[in-house]
Amino acid sequence: MKKMLGFIAFFVGVFGIVYIFREDIGRFLYKKFILDGVEISTLEPNEYYQAKDYKYVQLTDDFMIKDKQQLLNAYYTIVNNGNDEFTFMCDRDYIDCLDDVAELSHNQSTLSNINSFVHPYNSFASIETEYDSLGKVVIKVNRVYTGEDIIKINNKIKDIVTNYVGNITDKKEIIKKIHDYIINNTKYDSDRSDKKIVNYKSDTAYGPLFQGYGLCGGYTDAMALFLDYYDIPNFRIISENHIWNAVYLDGQWYHLDLTWDDPVSKNGKDILEYTFFLITTEELEEIEKEQHLFDKDVFQEII
Repeated sequence: MKKMLGFIAFFVGVFGIVYIFREDIGRFLYKKFILDGVEISTLEPNEYYQAKDYKYVQLTDDFMIKDKQQLLNAYYTIVNNGNDEFTFMCDRDYIDCLDDVAELSHNQSTLSNINSFVHPYNSFASIETEYDSLGKVVIKVNRVYTGEDIIKINNKIKDIVTNYVGNITDKKEIIKKIHDYIINNTKYDSDRSDKKIVNYKSDTAYGPLFQGYGLCGGYTDAMALFLDYYDIPNFRIISENHIWNAVYLDGQWYHLDLTWDDPVSKNGKDILEYTFFLITTEELEEIEKEQHLFDKDVFQEII
């Protein structure tokens, strides 16, 4: 009887210790038998990486994901670094992690928002997300620009800078010169936007710079590449069906929309306007409130 009582007391004691230290034991087992079998990827920034934090997303080096904001930051950091594939883990205490991963991976609006803050060459055409029940998440990034496109565009930018911009140093004047060059050498691709006829790479910078046709994405990327060339802070702003540039100049953020400064005329005549050239949000909202209705919770810098 004493042996039985002693045996019971022993197990009660062990159970009590396990219960008291259950969190520490759980973490040990999680690390020992789950994390040890998962290799979290190492960040390898490419030459188009930008060391920039925004109010909506920030760079991170912690890929043991603990909350939804950190999840957003992980996606942003991975895309911004130019990584084609990356593995991270959900922290065991982040109960909703996989639900949030599933929601984010299918939320094209949120993914597009993240895409807006990276260099155009690191922006993605699509992202594939795979995950398992243990919290391992693998992201595969399919980029918009090919290596061949990047080489050609970079050479074109250098040529335009040398032969058109020249020795101008005033940033506002540089922006105006590039604004005018792109518009004067580009027509809006109405066939693609209205009739779904794809003849040009007009949704990327390649279209305006080499083929003379652009959609709003092409105009915006082309401008962004020149802004990056001159180290002028910028990001791309998106609304439901439009995209344009945000530019930081003289201590303030401004809107810059080349697409709307290159209107399609009824007689086909080329028009160059400055209606959307470096204007404030207040000025933008006085001019146009539909196509330029953007999410102020995302693009907080410019409100």
